[in-house]
Amino acid sequence: MIRLSLRMLLRDWRAGELHILTLALIIAVSSVATVSFFSDRVQKALILESNRLLGGDLLVISDAPLPPSYAEHARQIGLRTTQLTRFPSMISFGDNNLLTSVKAVAPGYPLRGELKLADPPAEGTQHTRVARGIPERETVWVDEKVMAALKVTLGDKIEVGAAELTVMSMVESEPDHSVGFVSMNPRLLMNEEDLAVTRLIQPGSRISYQLLVAGDEGQVAGFRRWISERLSPGERVEGIQDARPEIRSALDRAGKFLNLAALASVVVAAAAVALAIRRFIQRHLDGCAVMRCLGATESDLLRLYSYYFVMLGLAASLLGCVLAVFTQEFLSYWLAELLEIALPLPSVLPFIQGMLTGMVLLLGFALPPLLNLRQVPALRVIRRDLELANLHSLAGYGFGLAILSALFIWKADSFKLGIMIMFGFLLAVILFGLFGLLLIRLFLLTRPQGSGPWSYGLANIRRRTIPSLVQATALGLGLMALLTLTLIRNDLLEDWHARLPENAPNRFLVNVQPDQQKELMVFFDEHAIPRPNIFPMVRGRLMKINDRQVNLNDYPDPRAHQLINREFNLSWTDTLQSDNEIVAGHWWREEIISSEHELSMEVGFAETLGLKIGDRLTFYTGGGDFSATITSLRKVDWDTFHVNFFAVVRPGLLDNYPVSYVTSFYLPPDKTHVMQELIHIFPNFLVIDVASVIERVQSMIGQVTHAIEFVFLFTLLAGFAVMYAAIASTQDERIYEAAIFRTLGARKQQLARAWAVEFAVLGALAGFFAATGASVLGYLIGKHALHITYSPSLWIGVASVLVSVIGVTVIGLIGTRTTLSQPPLQVLRK
Repeated sequence: MIRLSLRMLLRDWRAGELHILTLALIIAVSSVATVSFFSDRVQKALILESNRLLGGDLLVISDAPLPPSYAEHARQIGLRTTQLTRFPSMISFGDNNLLTSVKAVAPGYPLRGELKLADPPAEGTQHTRVARGIPERETVWVDEKVMAALKVTLGDKIEVGAAELTVMSMVESEPDHSVGFVSMNPRLLMNEEDLAVTRLIQPGSRISYQLLVAGDEGQVAGFRRWISERLSPGERVEGIQDARPEIRSALDRAGKFLNLAALASVVVAAAAVALAIRRFIQRHLDGCAVMRCLGATESDLLRLYSYYFVMLGLAASLLGCVLAVFTQEFLSYWLAELLEIALPLPSVLPFIQGMLTGMVLLLGFALPPLLNLRQVPALRVIRRDLELANLHSLAGYGFGLAILSALFIWKADSFKLGIMIMFGFLLAVILFGLFGLLLIRLFLLTRPQGSGPWSYGLANIRRRTIPSLVQATALGLGLMALLTLTLIRNDLLEDWHARLPENAPNRFLVNVQPDQQKELMVFFDEHAIPRPNIFPMVRGRLMKINDRQVNLNDYPDPRAHQLINREFNLSWTDTLQSDNEIVAGHWWREEIISSEHELSMEVGFAETLGLKIGDRLTFYTGGGDFSATITSLRKVDWDTFHVNFFAVVRPGLLDNYPVSYVTSFYLPPDKTHVMQELIHIFPNFLVIDVASVIERVQSMIGQVTHAIEFVFLFTLLAGFAVMYAAIASTQDERIYEAAIFRTLGARKQQLARAWAVEFAVLGALAGFFAATGASVLGYLIGKHALHITYSPSLWIGVASVLVSVIGVTVIGLIGTRTTLSQPPLQVLRK
């Protein structure tokens, strides 16, 4: 039976019977696999590029020296390692002293990213270069803040603890300098071998010991699992996903959109395969009838064609995956030049996904019709008018849609997103079918009497109501996927740029004292810098939850350990900030003052610690303990780079506690010299420069933009496959129809005009379906899955219908051009 199936497969291929189905399947698999390969490489590149913010792929951080076994195990499994020690310390030059963040590094630092040095400014220009290695023994590299505050020049010797070290270079940027709001004060880089000479490491010193590792993604993940089971109190693991919220947000949104692009390709490809399968079944009815006359049973036909489609699916899927490898390689090289980064090689998982996708799509839409095909009556050999009773039953397409739904959840990598898209497309199929049937009935009521093209075109739709609905629905689904992808892509990019405008805050000022606020505002006015909002801040540590002492053993999540171990920045305000949104509970009510102290918590923080509305939290601050009850949960838009807090209390609660102030503002590039004057006037200020973080996030957005554009091209190719399959599905019927009309005296131009009307009506239906479905689906996905603002537009609907009418009509006429060239006598003799 297998040998017979193979012979039938080769015969049909030589006869051209499988070209349409194979082409549709290859395009389906290649589009899905290309997106998967491409997404895999882009995701790896984004993570690799983002890891440069850490100086490595993974950090192990501790307040005590780390066991040597950590680094030894990392090296044993093939990872590169280095280490550093970070602590605050006073440094001196002459009579000037400065509190500085000291970082003692080992050879190999940094493992990711670049450490850039700069020549001191001269004549308004400043040359930068990438550092080769680390500072030599008895030398240090300092940043511009140190040089300005201490008034040192290159070659001067400064006192670092008990040692005198020579300033050899000025640091412009470090890869791990801008992650988090710690150690942002003036900084100094030294060789770890000089650390003992300085005698700065003493009992009670605030020191952070860090182990940096980098290497293959799988090895890094394995090392993280290994070390997570061995962490001691005070130790934690940190990757780029554990770093600043705005970076995690950008990565998460990029990953979700690329998954959405892959889902769009799956939908378009499925429509093409479904139409191609329909044509294949129609063309094999006669062959099955002959085999039934020769004694073939229903089970024989089922096994025969099951083997047939399995072999076809494996061959086409393999070819599609191989084609995808070459396609994504070409595009990856192209993209790498645009991004100026090298994309890593993809994993084998996209290849497996492509093969599974091809087989699932083919068998999902082929097996139900095969169950009907085995029941073809033998009498069809002499009565060609006999059709299968349920050849176009909803059950067959329903099974295919169920298979497609499973693919949604799998490819989405998010149950919520997969379910949302699955129900969206299932509902779209039902509504498209019902509404399309209603519109076709209305068209027929308005059909003019006579023999003009409009009358014949509508008559063709009436004769082929179900096939016309299938074509319009398939085209509508494909166009809906393309349109949804396009709309969300535009809104996604606009939303990103809106969230991160050019004048986003790039400097933070911390430790502003109450009596310095007025003088600071005067400073901003003198230098033509808009006055920023300033926020109060009290430092506190979480001690109790619902009067129960906080215990690290109750929280298996390492991020929860990190949050509990750190001190909180507590603040208060009367009004809710514009980049905050209450998602549960209520904001302060002026008319109702609760006897309990009120607290508003950031929702992500609350989820990490398992907090909910009504929980009572107790904090320890320098002024004593205080307790407050959570009355609301806030969703914070970290992308704005404005000052925000995990915990905000009602005004009045912390009035008697030690308070300082914090603010953020935008400093234009041509006013960077203002910071030197600011530090000189306010030496106690901690100035946090996040310009490099913003630059990296904007760079990541640009990278994702290019990726989205290329992914869109692949989905667009799949859309053309749907149109081709839709036209080809009625090709045989049109050839026979044209032969009869031409025998009765019709001219080619008349038939072409009638078919143009038919294609235009189908295109209008598909365009209307696509515009309506894309608007609804785009709103739901944007709001609930990607958390972006989506605004439907009437012009989108008009453009969709016009483009669909023109596209389907033009492609339809091109696809049926050979149909009109068939000699009528030859067609009728067949």
